[in-house]
Amino acid sequence: MLHRLAIGAAAAFVLALGAFGLLARGGGGTSAAVALAPQLPPPSAGVDQRIAALQGAVRARPRQAQGHVLLAGAYAEKLRQNGDAQLYGKAERLLARALELAPSDPGALTQRGALALSRHDFHAALRDARAARRAAPELDRPFGVLVDALIELGRYDQAGAALQEMVDRKPGVASYARVSYWRELHGDLPGARRAMVLAIGAGNGTPEGAAYLGAQLSHLDLLRGRTRLAERAARAALHRFPGHPAAEAALARAHAARGRLPMAIARLRALVARLPLPEHAIALGELEIAAGRRAAGERDLGLVDAQRRLLAATGVDTDAELALFEADHGSPRRGVALGRRAWAAAPSVRSADALGWALTRAGRPREGLRWARRALALGSRDPSFLAHAGLAARAAGDREAAEHLLGAARRSPALPPLLGREVQR
Repeated sequence: MLHRLAIGAAAAFVLALGAFGLLARGGGGTSAAVALAPQLPPPSAGVDQRIAALQGAVRARPRQAQGHVLLAGAYAEKLRQNGDAQLYGKAERLLARALELAPSDPGALTQRGALALSRHDFHAALRDARAARRAAPELDRPFGVLVDALIELGRYDQAGAALQEMVDRKPGVASYARVSYWRELHGDLPGARRAMVLAIGAGNGTPEGAAYLGAQLSHLDLLRGRTRLAERAARAALHRFPGHPAAEAALARAHAARGRLPMAIARLRALVARLPLPEHAIALGELEIAAGRRAAGERDLGLVDAQRRLLAATGVDTDAELALFEADHGSPRRGVALGRRAWAAAPSVRSADALGWALTRAGRPREGLRWARRALALGSRDPSFLAHAGLAARAAGDREAAEHLLGAARRSPALPPLLGREVQR
């Protein structure tokens, strides 16, 4: 059993671990789910097969809310695989219809909250999670959305209390994964890894969920400086679910950490070709610049603005990510504006880091250092956070802090190569 208060959360784990499994095993509308069960393939089946079956179920029972909820969850899973932003609208319309049919259905509220998390609308996610809890306080499923939203809103005390209740009520894959993230946020990397191993052992019944957890294990091993273990975990995740985006990105990071930049670039280029999300395009462009391929890197970084516009059109908030991008590759002044907007919407350590780095890049390192210290307030050992804080301290004239922070960042193989070169200089 986990020790009390040694717990935590991760952004959007509800979606990442598979809404189908979440809802089909007790998210609300249980009798309807049982009625649908004979028509549905098992959770381990491919998402396209589930979508086809669920579309048929919705056509056969158009007034049954649960079919709409399960189909929305399957569309969300497909969205993670192919990046088709139109699926946001399809899922949203299905959930709106489900809530017309059953206005207080906790499964529909939970799934809508999970969709809001994926759009970074954390206030909406929190409202839906609380509504689902009021509608069905006996259910465990809404806790995932509740904890994730509280974490992303920077309400760490409330998140810790909610996750402790989640762990106490039902230890399992969803709670263990969040325990892992909480420990990571607080700098306890060995503890984070132990919790992630528990999550993998608990299982969630879907290949995609297993691959996602494997990618997170790879990430933790990389943070711990265990590059071979990181590569092994990413490869195991891809064995469970070939082509899984998070696992592909994790393996690319492991290659880069081991100095295999051409292999990392090739893997990321293939990923960007089928899923050109800003995070993948930025990673690819920066790796290419670090490898001396500046023209190719700048071409790939040019994809970011088009993807940003597409995501914004579907209601996805990427202010924190774009603040960092503007600070590094565009207009630091615009980065500051985006960072302030990100902090106002979700005052977390992530938005504090983004705002602090943008301020530093904009020539205001003393302000940047104050925000960077907020980003590190929980004890994070994220090498990018440490590097941003160290470079701000150096520019602000705080040599002692700069040496300490940059030394810690420099020792991490998880530090992105382009930022790592600046730290070395």
